[in-house]
Amino acid sequence: MDIIDAAKNINKTHEDDILNKLYTKWGEALNPEHVLEEYPRPQFKRENYTILNGYWNYAFTASSDIPAVYDGKILVPFSPESILSGVERQLKPDEYLWYERTITCDVPDSQRLILHFGAVDQHATVYINGKEVCTHHGGYLPFEADITPFLHDSDNSLLVRVQDFSDTSYHARGKQTLKRGGMFYTAQSGIWQTVWMEWVPENHIRKIKITPDYDKGEVFLLLHITGLEPLNIRIFSNDYCIFDTSYEASAIPVSGKNATSLPSGCYQIAIHAKLMEIHPWTPDSPFLYTLKITYGHDSAESYFAMRTFTTELDKKGIMRFCLNHKPLFLHGVLDQGYWSDGLYTAPSDEALIYDIRMMQKLGFNMMRKHIKIESARWYYHCDRLGMIVWQDMVSGGSQYSMPIVCYLPTLFPDFFQKISDNNYKLFGRHSKEGREEWIQECMDTVDYLYNVPSIAVWVPFNEGWGQFDSNSVRELINEKDPTRPVDQTSGWFDQGGGDFKSVHNYFRKLKVRKDSRAFIISEYGGYACHIDGHSSVERIFGYKKFASTEDFSKAYRKLIDKELMPLVEKGLCGAVYTQLSDVEEEVNGLLTYDRKVCKLLP
Repeated sequence: MDIIDAAKNINKTHEDDILNKLYTKWGEALNPEHVLEEYPRPQFKRENYTILNGYWNYAFTASSDIPAVYDGKILVPFSPESILSGVERQLKPDEYLWYERTITCDVPDSQRLILHFGAVDQHATVYINGKEVCTHHGGYLPFEADITPFLHDSDNSLLVRVQDFSDTSYHARGKQTLKRGGMFYTAQSGIWQTVWMEWVPENHIRKIKITPDYDKGEVFLLLHITGLEPLNIRIFSNDYCIFDTSYEASAIPVSGKNATSLPSGCYQIAIHAKLMEIHPWTPDSPFLYTLKITYGHDSAESYFAMRTFTTELDKKGIMRFCLNHKPLFLHGVLDQGYWSDGLYTAPSDEALIYDIRMMQKLGFNMMRKHIKIESARWYYHCDRLGMIVWQDMVSGGSQYSMPIVCYLPTLFPDFFQKISDNNYKLFGRHSKEGREEWIQECMDTVDYLYNVPSIAVWVPFNEGWGQFDSNSVRELINEKDPTRPVDQTSGWFDQGGGDFKSVHNYFRKLKVRKDSRAFIISEYGGYACHIDGHSSVERIFGYKKFASTEDFSKAYRKLIDKELMPLVEKGLCGAVYTQLSDVEEEVNGLLTYDRKVCKLLP
């Protein structure tokens, strides 16, 4: 397939076609009574929690009124569009999706019950016993609510109302579209990450922010707390305690009392912990320290790693990506985080682990999480298994011209480097409200994932999709998180900022372009190989077609060994192969969409 053929096929839609039902082995073995029961937040873990996944009542309605009857059962946390949900129906922009179930609990004295949602796509309103508890906008970030004041002893009604405008508005949506086809996929909606609740004392830990300082051999902890209670902090290297400090309530080094940025009665605690021994985190040795915090009657466990990600000049004066101040070539793979049976939601924890381990087995040390925020457990597995992560922000914006942001830059990349991204209309960013919303969600994403050891780089914009003011956005990210480099504009529309010269190259011979920044090929490959019985449709979308796994494997290894790797010496710092798995009619994965076939032969 040449450049013109690919451009013609990129945005073809086939929404009237029925996708083949493809189950992963984990989806086939799924027990509805035991769905994703692992603790969903490994970096802030408590013992007293209840997972609320499983069957809920659901209803689609045309109005915002609470439904009198429900349509049936939906398996949470799988979106209604997915096979595993048991519903397989699209939520339209003019509809409401309702979830309902009963939660049973007794309300003990001096305890608060916090209700958590990993992610709900796109706008959610939560009710307890018919009373509105909270609303949340944005389909990718977690939210929580203290539901204690709304509870009755014994049975309580939990109700969630959802709307999803998908690609009909400027809200962040990634590659979701109501008219799927080519490189755009089935729009999913509703609850798609674990729902859970936990009891906490009246005075408890609200947030933990962890900043390792690799060069100084210490870690900086910033705790948000309610009230003032005795505090103990311990850090363990394996099972050996290497830091232990305690404070009485009257001696806690609080700051921010009555600060406008903190809720009433909340405080910040800032502590520098000098470590007795340093074990650097690397892909070959992903060492994690355990952090245990006791605060009054509350206790929580977390973890962190000692590492630093930078770009630095090597001995030849070439700017390189560095881990712990040593150049490391990033052999990466694009990971869209889609599943044939669960869409955005992996059918099990084992499925998440499989993807990471398979990519390591194939020689990759980095995964670019592409315009999606993943469940917290995926990042946890990357942390403990040693997989470096490049994290994209979720793209959004109103409708933008695909010829301008995709087809023509592929044909004439040098010309399109000169276009300024303050041309809001060109990039679908004419809505000021939409730009402000995206910036807030970008900052919230950095805040949410800040503690994740494996995240090395932030990627705010991809191929101009909803791009705007990227130099200013990069400055905001750097201010929020000065510890990580930024790939400011992945693909094209380079505004000269950030830490990388980042290009996409699917159709030309791979080469290195000289730049003062580190040079990366942030997308390449895209070789397509259709596997009968393991593809969603019979059509093939990709950038070069191969009829057999033998031909595919031969071409892939030639691309890597003969064309890519020789560029490392010339200044190539990293490269991201497209992609980990097929997604619907895009069959350019190393794995099939159902994860049952690896196309690379031994």
